[in-house]
Amino acid sequence: MYDHDLFVETTAGFSEKLLSHYEIDEVLLDLGDRLRRLFSLAGSGVTLGSNGQLHAVATVPADIHRLELFQEEHQEGPCVEAYRGGEVVAVPNLALEHRWPGYRRVADEFGMRAVAGVPMRLGEQTVGALNMYSTDVRKWSDEVLDAARVLANMATAYLINASSLAKQTLLSQQLQHALDSRVVIEQAKGILAEADGITVDAAFERLRHYARSRGVKVRAVASAVVSLDLRL
Repeated sequence: MYDHDLFVETTAGFSEKLLSHYEIDEVLLDLGDRLRRLFSLAGSGVTLGSNGQLHAVATVPADIHRLELFQEEHQEGPCVEAYRGGEVVAVPNLALEHRWPGYRRVADEFGMRAVAGVPMRLGEQTVGALNMYSTDVRKWSDEVLDAARVLANMATAYLINASSLAKQTLLSQQLQHALDSRVVIEQAKGILAEADGITVDAAFERLRHYARSRGVKVRAVASAVVSLDLRL
């Protein structure tokens, strides 16, 4: 059930994405695919926590999404337990499990006989959980669960990196906007100063007064001066 060489290949391929631009939803779906191949699963899911509630974000294959969605809607199931407790919840035989009766009924409809929920950890915080499904009764070995923890941690790293990239992108956009604004304002100051025979400082104050009195941004006024020949 566990192939170490395939695990190395899987983690190497999965980690390479961290060095390139990626969409987090695509990464999580890719994780689901890799989990299925690596552990010969019938399906897998990735769930993320928000405000104490677990939400299904990626399911492979897509037709078992209802099983993951049940956990989200009822906050009941092995992934919810793994998320809340921060520990692996491995169930070798759902028929012998007495927890989550509603979840077990839906799992039975899909022919799922065994399931494991693996927490996605960030230090002491649990940010989500992975679900692994089997259509056969299955003893989840320590090797499989340890390997799943590694992939869960990698998925958490993607989430953190995506957040950092988003913040960096926003910062870059804000910086570029500020630079662009400075350029157009400088151009407008020069145009007004030359046209009216005033200093550039006086031209800037005129821009600011005009913008404030009309409740618009200085850049918008400067752009009108440069592009539309507005004279104040």
